[in-house]
Amino acid sequence: MVSIANPATAYWHALLQQQRAIAVIRSPDLDLGLAMARAIATGGIRLIEIAWNSHQPTHLVEQLRAELPNCYIGAGTILTPQHLDGAIAAGSQFLFSPHTSPVLIAKAIAAAVPMIPGALTPTEIVTAWQGGASCVKVFPVQAVGGPNYIKSLQGPLGSIPLIPTGGVTLENASQFLAAGAIAVGL
Repeated sequence: MVSIANPATAYWHALLQQQRAIAVIRSPDLDLGLAMARAIATGGIRLIEIAWNSHQPTHLVEQLRAELPNCYIGAGTILTPQHLDGAIAAGSQFLFSPHTSPVLIAKAIAAAVPMIPGALTPTEIVTAWQGGASCVKVFPVQAVGGPNYIKSLQGPLGSIPLIPTGGVTLENASQFLAAGAIAVGL
């Protein structure tokens, strides 16, 4: 199964294989978001996603890019082309959305930024991958069986790199990785 080539995808896959976890921050306050990201980085997680419905997400991404040069700062909850443009302008190094939008995927490919759209069913997952997704976010994974669902997808869709989110915890993250996920969103 082939995905439209995003020049950033190979590097993104190598980074995910090394790091295996993405910390998701959704903060109602800029200072709290900064403090959370600093604590996450101090704890050793290098992939940090800022939900675009956080307070002042543009400033949060910009400031974290400047303060945490050893981390990769991305944006999540990207719902519209305007969100995507703002996230890229702020310096986001990867993008997540809770849904699959061909428009968002195409814009991310044009900007050479990894785009990880959300999908749940096999049809949605394949559609996202064939549309050029760098990986596919399986969301909300806990609602459909958690690690067992990821394992079930591996037979027919094992060539598609999956990142489960929505119900992944520190306690069950290793189960998702053992089931075949390339990484997890926490």
